[in-house]
Amino acid sequence: MTRPIDHVLSRLSQYDGAPIRLMEVCGTQTAEISRHGIRHLLPPGIQMISGPGCPVCVTVTAYVDRLVWLSRQENTTVVSFGDLFRVPGSRESLSEAKASGGHAVMVYAPSQMLTMARQQPDHQFVFAAVGFETTAPIYAGMIRRAKEEGLQNLKFLTSLKTMPAALRWICDHEPDIHGFLAPGHVCAVTGIQDYKQIAKEYGIPFVVSGFSAQELLAAIYALVCLQGKGELRNFYPSVVRPEGNPMAQSAVQEIFEPCGAAWRGIGRIEGSGLRLREEYREFDALSDGLDEDVGKNQHCQCARVLLGEILPTECPLFGTACTPATPQGACMVSAEGSCFHYYTSERGR
Repeated sequence: MTRPIDHVLSRLSQYDGAPIRLMEVCGTQTAEISRHGIRHLLPPGIQMISGPGCPVCVTVTAYVDRLVWLSRQENTTVVSFGDLFRVPGSRESLSEAKASGGHAVMVYAPSQMLTMARQQPDHQFVFAAVGFETTAPIYAGMIRRAKEEGLQNLKFLTSLKTMPAALRWICDHEPDIHGFLAPGHVCAVTGIQDYKQIAKEYGIPFVVSGFSAQELLAAIYALVCLQGKGELRNFYPSVVRPEGNPMAQSAVQEIFEPCGAAWRGIGRIEGSGLRLREEYREFDALSDGLDEDVGKNQHCQCARVLLGEILPTECPLFGTACTPATPQGACMVSAEGSCFHYYTSERGR
């Protein structure tokens, strides 16, 4: 008996139409596509490219520089997840700043910062709040809790981004993309209406996908079948409801409001970010005005990789000056970065 996935693979292998380029938006999709070797299962006429769906990768240099500066302020400790520690700023990374006397600690869950703030009320903690719609509800819950408890020694340097405006920018500026794997984790929070509208406006298909090999291949096959149609399909209904998660949306809307945001490789996109509302601005750690994106190594091509203009292997630094041990850009640092996965999973296949 032929399995459905065997049928999908057979049909994909027989594709002989015009070359098409499909963009996976989510960083977890990038990781799983590489881990399963999916790019190598596709015929030459179907190319998968990675988009700006890794939150650490799209964070601009000025944000890293602000973290470094904050780590050197008296009685202040920067708190961050591990990936962000090693992202190069214009002069150094947060990890390098810590090695030279800065105060920074790595955590695995944002709630750990609440514990630290309670235990050391006379010490200032600044959390590096980076992410998309998926992590914004977590930060909203932390900030609400901090306000309820009256914690005065906890602040957030925010670089929170929302995906729809960035995808519209890509559709306007990168005409050679013929379909999108919509971000399943994000859609679980926001729902699918924004992506359905973008598909209709630009006449480009979107498919919401899960993360197993079977789910990803089925979604890719659907995008091939939908070529030329501005339609959206939800292939992740067990997690993604059309309306999303109203409770998470409400939490974000209470604490944050839309704003412009700077994206690595793109620049500032109006309406693509989230900032603290006025009634919660006491928890902000100088988050405004962080648009500059000039790194230590001017030969790094992360910006072009994030837009699908080049593959990671086409960057002149890839695999030589730039490796996971010596990253020159954010895409080689993050566990969701396309350069990292091309280096660790794609080479030799």
